[in-house]
This record gives sequence, C-alpha cells and structure tokens, in this order.
Amino acid sequence: MRVNELDKFSRLAALRPVRSVAPLAGPCDEPMQGDEISHLLGGLCQKTKFGQHLTIRNWYSTPEFCEPAGATLDLLTRNKDEALSRKTRAALENPEKWLFLDTETTGLAGGTGTYAFLTGIAWWDAGGLQVEQLFMRDFADEHSVLCELSESTAERPVLVTFNGKTFDWPLLESRFTMTRRIAAPKLAAHLDLLHPARALWKIRLGSVRLTELERQILDAERLGWRREDDVASALIPQHYFDYLRGGSAAPLAGVVRHNQMDLRGLAALFGKINSMLSTEELEEADGRDLFGLSRFLQRRGEAPRAEKICAKALQAGLPAEHRPHASRDLALMAKRRGDHTAAVAYWRSLLQGNQNAIEACEQLAIHFERREKDMKLAIEYAQLGLAKLRSGCVRLRDPFSEARIVRQEKNLLKRLVRLEQRLANSQRELQPEHPAAATAG
Repeated sequence: MRVNELDKFSRLAALRPVRSVAPLAGPCDEPMQGDEISHLLGGLCQKTKFGQHLTIRNWYSTPEFCEPAGATLDLLTRNKDEALSRKTRAALENPEKWLFLDTETTGLAGGTGTYAFLTGIAWWDAGGLQVEQLFMRDFADEHSVLCELSESTAERPVLVTFNGKTFDWPLLESRFTMTRRIAAPKLAAHLDLLHPARALWKIRLGSVRLTELERQILDAERLGWRREDDVASALIPQHYFDYLRGGSAAPLAGVVRHNQMDLRGLAALFGKINSMLSTEELEEADGRDLFGLSRFLQRRGEAPRAEKICAKALQAGLPAEHRPHASRDLALMAKRRGDHTAAVAYWRSLLQGNQNAIEACEQLAIHFERREKDMKLAIEYAQLGLAKLRSGCVRLRDPFSEARIVRQEKNLLKRLVRLEQRLANSQRELQPEHPAAATAG
C-alpha cells in the first residue's frame, strides 16, 4: 500500500467519533441513563426497529393555528400542466396532514456525504405548534431517525419548508436512498415558502432569510421570540463534529434552540403569507409589499386582482425607484384587458423619467399608428424614443444594456421609416387630381 493511501485512511480514522453511544436498552420515551446529551437537551430515548435516537419534544402556544385559505392553496400549488388530484387537494385542505420541516446538517453544500444530524418537524396541535426534533447522537442513529421521519410523513404527507425543495428534502431523499432499507416517503404535496416570501418581501427587505423575515415581517419580539444568542448557521456543522470527537455538548443546546425557532418562524410565516394571499383588506400594507404581491399574482394568472393591488401600491406611496415599474405593469395589464385609454395614460406618465421611457415611446407609437390612425403623432413618439436613446439618458449599468439599446434603436428606426412612408402615401392620396388631367378626362 502506498504512503499517500495510508495518509487517506489515517485521516478517515480521525473522523471516527470518540464519544461512545448509549446502548440499545431501556424503555421507549425515557431519559437515557448516563447520556450527557439527553439530559442537556431534555431528550428522550426513541426506539425503532432500526435502533434508537434522541427525541426532543416541546409544545408552543405561538404561533397560533392558522387555517389555510382556499385562495392561498390555489396560488401556492398552481400547476399549469395538470390539475391537483382529489387526494392531494384533500390533504392540502386538511391542516392535520401538514408537517413543517427544517434540518441542521453536517454541511451546507449538500451531497451524499452530508448528514441531517438534527431533523426538526412540527405540526398544529391544540391551537399551537407541537415541535419534535430527531437527533443523531452518532451516525449509527441515522436509520432510526429516518424510520421515525418516514412514519411521521406517512401520517402527515403535506410538507411545508423554507428552501426545502432545493436543500432539505433532496438531502433527506438521498439519505433514505443510501440506507437501501427505508424507502423515501411519498409526499402528497410540498409547499416551499421561500419563493412566495421572496416575491412578497424582497423588494422591501432585500434579504429574505428566515431570521430577517421574523424580525421585519412577523414581529417576533411581540410574539415573545428571542434570537439574541442565536447560533450562526455556518458554525452548526462544526459544533456537531466537535461533539462527536469528544468535545462539549453544550453548544448543541443552542443548535436545538435555533432549529426550534426556525420551525416556529416557518409556521408563523405561512400565517402571514396566508393572510396576504387570501384577504382583500390590505390598506395598511407597505406599498413595496403590495407591489411584490401584485407581481406574484401576475405570475399566477390572477390579472384582475394583480392590477387592483398594483394600483393600491402606487396610492400607498411606492418609492420613486419602483413607481415606473408599477406604472409599466399597469399599462400592460390595461392594454391586455382592452382599456387603451388607461394604458395610454400610464405610458405617458413614463415619458418624463429614464426607466421604461423608450418602451413607453414605442408603445405610444404603436397605439397611435394602429388604433388612432394618427401617423403624425405616432412619428412624434418614435422620434422622441430615438432622441432619448441617442442622448444616453437611459443607459444602465447592467452588462446587457448596450445590446438592448442597439436592438431598441433598430426597431424604432424601422418603425419610423414605415410610419413616414405611410404618412407620405396617405398625403398623396388626399391631394386633388392635376387640372390638366381632369380637363383631358
């Protein structure tokens, strides 16, 4: 065996846990005698046919139970390709079938070598939230944790996560596959709240990390939640590896609290999204949030409601940097429903600014050419668009702006040539016949 191969095996051996694991003994749901981590975290021994693991159970009165509205479910689960099955619809409409999930892992990049050493699940119970956390005291506990998770998802097959479709659930599916003994559970539905949260609040907050949403949107302080001593996500894998190698288990108590707060924040976030998507009473909402909601509704095909909320966003005092985009959206929506008078008003409101001014000129030129048959006014708007382009007032800092400007200039020049030709033809047709030709006739 070569020296470098010996080095590889020695490095792998160094990862072997130093801490011994309590033997499989004792009744289910009782503290493990002599196991420091169970006493520190308040966990109980949970036995399955694949071994045992640590389970930490807590019930919280906040966030309170939130009944999912039909409108919310339609918007979160809309699939253009196929309708939801009756079984899926029944599960979605029954909150008892919902399971909130969040994991803490040995790495943030994923991959087959990454373990979910703490799997937090939660569900509505007695008007509050029941939280159950499945902890691996050692990698040998993984089969037992996955067995318990499989049973929980079979009972509650509607999964609710935050970025879980991209990270948590694919990671767990790969772990199920790696066992070769426990099949990955079949979900009735999977609601990932990251995407609606990003649509609703990114314009105002920029960052839509769950902790930021808790602070700015959910008012965690009013709910009695505290994250002052929260563990940074980047440090969580190292705390677990230190524990496995014989280090203190104390930092893991902070990891467990972090996971509990994430689950509670996830449940509260659904309540806020549910309220935003299902109610018409949004008078006190921030204009930026209303604009985000309008765009989310547009993507879901809810044009009438999207237009109404976008108009509310403008009335609510939308910041100047977003007003041109809202006016553009309203112009396009008015045009699609055939209200050309309103569309023209919105396009004209964009002429004084830099953002969307060229598109406004082009749209107005199209309107007066095709609908009003006013070639002179159409030419004026086409010329105005070219003047704005050539003055450089709309040049942006993104790398695609130059190519876009070249394309717009080409389109406007082509349109202007056609308009001038049409105007010349129409004027020629209106001219009276030459007197000599009329006499000869």
